[in-house]
Amino acid sequence: MAMSSDSDVSPEVMRTYYRRLYPFDALFRWLNHAHNPTKSFTHREFAFTLQGDVYMRYQSFQTAEDLKKQACSLNPTRFEIGPVYSAKPKDRKTAQATGKFAPERRELVFDIDMTDYDSIRTCCSGAAICARCWKFIAAAVRVLDEAIRDQFGYEHLLWVYSGRRGIHLWVSDKEAIELTDDQRKAVVNWLTVITGSSQQHKKVNVRLGSKPLPPSLQQALPTLAETFSELILEDQDCFGSTQGWEALLMLVPDKSVVEKLQEQWTRNPDRSSGDKWSDFKKAINGTKGTPRYNTLKAAMEDIIIEYTYPRLDAEVSKHRNHLLKAPFCIHPKTGRVCVPVDPEKIDEFEPEKVPTVVQLLRELDEGMATDADGETGHDWNRTSLKRYVEMMDDHAKALMNEVRKAKREAGDITW
Repeated sequence: MAMSSDSDVSPEVMRTYYRRLYPFDALFRWLNHAHNPTKSFTHREFAFTLQGDVYMRYQSFQTAEDLKKQACSLNPTRFEIGPVYSAKPKDRKTAQATGKFAPERRELVFDIDMTDYDSIRTCCSGAAICARCWKFIAAAVRVLDEAIRDQFGYEHLLWVYSGRRGIHLWVSDKEAIELTDDQRKAVVNWLTVITGSSQQHKKVNVRLGSKPLPPSLQQALPTLAETFSELILEDQDCFGSTQGWEALLMLVPDKSVVEKLQEQWTRNPDRSSGDKWSDFKKAINGTKGTPRYNTLKAAMEDIIIEYTYPRLDAEVSKHRNHLLKAPFCIHPKTGRVCVPVDPEKIDEFEPEKVPTVVQLLRELDEGMATDADGETGHDWNRTSLKRYVEMMDDHAKALMNEVRKAKREAGDITW
């Protein structure tokens, strides 16, 4: 097949990808939590975005093979995964007539996008992304992964690179899947620290005045402070420009300290972010023994949190009927695959090295040409997609083990 650049996502390329490489079986096992079809899959909503931005909702399938046939037939630019409904989504009109069509279960999902860091990153702007600004996403993954595991006890977390400049999290624990919308809102509100209606007006909103931070944030603060030093002060040099340090001073609730630092930094415009931060800490220490000290110390902690804590798109997580792009879809702008990511190795992850669909098809063609034994099996097994599919399969196996364990404890099976 003739192929051009690695970002080429022509209909021909996409159809070949669905036919030969997309791991529908792995996706099925992950969503279904079992080898044989259950309502977790058969009552699951899929939505397809077709060529020309035609949107098809309320699609549902009995098996992975049924989903594959439809994907190959419709050849969507991408497809999304929604909730498990009380009836099969494809039968919704009949179910709605009897008043029995409603979302019942759905993974708890989170979305972190570089867009929410545009006001503070200095290396790139707009749609661009590099290894340096990806560190904002990496820091967010580290903090959120630990918070969800430690504070809520969830274990089955699947992180998926969005294909361009963000990352998605799917929490697949039974307790998380069964959360009501109100319970999801409570979880999200607990984890949402950075609030605001625009990039310029985002702020930390977790305490009143100079009161102590909640225990969860107090526990995370040393890690955040380390990230702040490495990423904000050194790598991004966020306060190096006049615009950067003016934004910093807007967060300092002490007029005399602000005026002192403003004068000092105006006289010395070449001071680095690290030097300016040292100036700020020195100014705070100068107020020890006064009521101003605790207020300024709290402000310093809030600034560290504001620049390093995960910035969540809360609306994505609050409702069971929200749709989210399926893992292993292709991003239309970059041609890259939306692949699973190991949170323990997030600092080593490099978005620009994620395989593109054209690269995978090239690898497949080369592998077929040199495969003298005529090996059979999944075609993705012959490409660099293999390790990512195996990550998904490992995640699915852990979920299926949980189901078997629950059945044994309930006396439903004897082995």
